Amino acid sequence: MSALAGLGVLALTVPGASAQTSAPAFRYSAPLKAAVADARRTPENVLRDRYRHPYETLRFFGVEPNDTVVEIWPSRGWYTEILAPYLSAGGGKLLLATPNGQLGPIAQMQKAHPAIYGNLSAGVFPAFTPDVTRIPDGTADVVLTFRNVHNWRMGSGHAEKQDYSADAFRQMYAMLKPGGVLGVVDHRLPESASDERERTSGYVKVSTVRRLAEAAGFRLAGSSEVNANPKDTTDWPRGVWTLPPAYRLGDQDKAKYAAVGESDRMTLKFVKPR
Repeated sequence: MSALAGLGVLALTVPGASAQTSAPAFRYSAPLKAAVADARRTPENVLRDRYRHPYETLRFFGVEPNDTVVEIWPSRGWYTEILAPYLSAGGGKLLLATPNGQLGPIAQMQKAHPAIYGNLSAGVFPAFTPDVTRIPDGTADVVLTFRNVHNWRMGSGHAEKQDYSADAFRQMYAMLKPGGVLGVVDHRLPESASDERERTSGYVKVSTVRRLAEAAGFRLAGSSEVNANPKDTTDWPRGVWTLPPAYRLGDQDKAKYAAVGESDRMTLKFVKPR
């Protein structure tokens, strides 16, 4: 990841800054667009591009094709389908940080397209004991976490539902090289809402994410509204899972929630100081 790309994002966050004069052109638009348009992507995943804006999001984070990138909790590989071909074609490397250190459903992608996914490796995240395989410290140019912070705040996977978000941010900080970037996307809770809603709703405040990141050592480099949704009032009966794609209420008021679309999301870029 070049210093030039980082400077461009900082310029855009200064009030009154002009995108035409302050932000350098992203040099890798063509290969990134090609990865987003890759015909091997799952059709159901492509349909969600209008909500998740992968090209705009990865461009904002400044992900370059020769970077070493860690994707946190990739689940079924929505972003992996884009990152893997983008990085494999550009000489980069993709590491997956998963709860058990296994590839899970992504192993099937690896079997189907070994030329693209064959070099994928995984480490345990978060790693709470020294005897597990984890992402080595200081190896990543970029760490990306998409819609995961709320899970850590809610204690997902923890027997006592204990909040381990602070540990997660410290471990992501350790993975990065000095000057490396942490990109965070998550469901955004209004600042006026009760903090207690972060424990049940699936939404989290920007101030909470900033507090966690800055306590770990990061500094905020920029924010983007590319994944914002002003139709999302965040006060749904089953939390964020009321909305698509989860539709936790089934067919009840489904048309209403479909009209809202997927959640309102923050998009934050942090940097590990050099």
